[in-house]
Amino acid sequence: MGSVTVTLSSIFTSSCRSLGASVSLLPTLASTHVYSPKKNHHNHKNAVVVVSLCSSKTTLAHAHAFTHTATSAPSSLKGYPEYHRLLPCPSENRPPRIEHLVVSEGGPVLEYICKVLDLPPLFVADLIHFGAVYYALVCPQPPPTATKEQIRVFKEVTDPSVLSKRGSIKGKTIREAQKTFRITHVDQFVEAGTYLRVHVHPKRFPRCYVIDWKSRILAVAESYIILDKPAGTSVGGTTDNIEESCATFATRALELTTPLRTTHQIDNCTEGCVVLARTKEYCGVFHGKIREKKVKKLYLALAAAPMPVGLITHYMRPVNMAPRLVSEDFIRGWHLCQLEVTECKKFPWPDASIEEKYCIEGCEWPSKHHAYECKINLLTGRTHQVRAQLAACGAPIVGDSMYMPAAIAEISTPGLNPFGKCAKQYPTENDKEMAIMEWISRHGKEPSVAIGLQACQISWDDGEHCYEAGSPWWRCKKV
Repeated sequence: MGSVTVTLSSIFTSSCRSLGASVSLLPTLASTHVYSPKKNHHNHKNAVVVVSLCSSKTTLAHAHAFTHTATSAPSSLKGYPEYHRLLPCPSENRPPRIEHLVVSEGGPVLEYICKVLDLPPLFVADLIHFGAVYYALVCPQPPPTATKEQIRVFKEVTDPSVLSKRGSIKGKTIREAQKTFRITHVDQFVEAGTYLRVHVHPKRFPRCYVIDWKSRILAVAESYIILDKPAGTSVGGTTDNIEESCATFATRALELTTPLRTTHQIDNCTEGCVVLARTKEYCGVFHGKIREKKVKKLYLALAAAPMPVGLITHYMRPVNMAPRLVSEDFIRGWHLCQLEVTECKKFPWPDASIEEKYCIEGCEWPSKHHAYECKINLLTGRTHQVRAQLAACGAPIVGDSMYMPAAIAEISTPGLNPFGKCAKQYPTENDKEMAIMEWISRHGKEPSVAIGLQACQISWDDGEHCYEAGSPWWRCKKV
């Protein structure tokens, strides 16, 4: 490859969460260890840089290519803001920026990223601390949307004559060598040919810094703790941010020397009971209880319309991408979703001041005189299950900016949902696929902070262990 550095703009077919790094207990990033480059960076006028701007609703990337020349200016690339540190946390998330690199010259990873992307060392050190930098020994296979240049680079760095000279991949299959792992140290050495993925704008969680975390601890046991998770936070972190998570901040609040581990997930916009394991062994034990259906979860949902009491059954499309589509009719290969509504009672629509405090989005629901608080026994635990099922019943959750717009669209135009009660018959499979894509487009974006959903109770071993969350946000007094 010579001295030419190439970044690849695409979403490669690799596992983004292959290896979890240990969660740091440092209260701030002020003491982050930084690798000090031994020499000044030189301009790379021949470097081709392609930036991947990833939509939150799709894994496809829109690529914009341009030549990158390093300068002494504090900003990284034209059009991007100046980069300093990841703290203090910004109040809003920046547009996604993901860089795909193939290392042309071996060396410390921090120094290489700084040189190629023209980013300050302290900022890159913060990215590594956040878990926002990944590597693979061999570049993953580019998708069908890759450009000729990207395919050329891939073929060049994965040519058998090139790979045969790399001792690091001897004894491994290509598939094994393409597996991605987190970079955990700023001075980690990366050899020529290594693939790097840098999440320059990691997803941020500003609410982590305003929560009284000690007050959210419901119980501390020998093997686990129970957290009343606040809305607008991530249980165990995201692909590009393991620092701003409930596990990290609860660990600090309890002054534990060993990081807490996640045993199960609830959505970022959902609040309520979460079990965090204190040991690796108990984490496995609790996973076993979930598999054996020994864990019972109760939810409170604030729906925009009334729900019938009883068993609600849907089937969820097996696509690991939001929005999650559900059908009342059985479809081979789709996942069973069941919940039981045990109670539904009329409840005042949240006061405007409460909506403002928790960033509840109106979503243009036509009637906001009353909401309906539903108690739900979750029988199967699919991602977004409660949200998708209630929306499919015409009773989306208050503030759910992803599912409520689609529910409104189906109410105003019956038959728009290809899996709904008024679903049309499509002459060809292609017509149905087009209808599905249209239906997906009717959904909105993921809520920024909270929706009307709380994991109000969790229990296991036939109720031997049972914990309840505090009052949900919509029962709070007016502010």
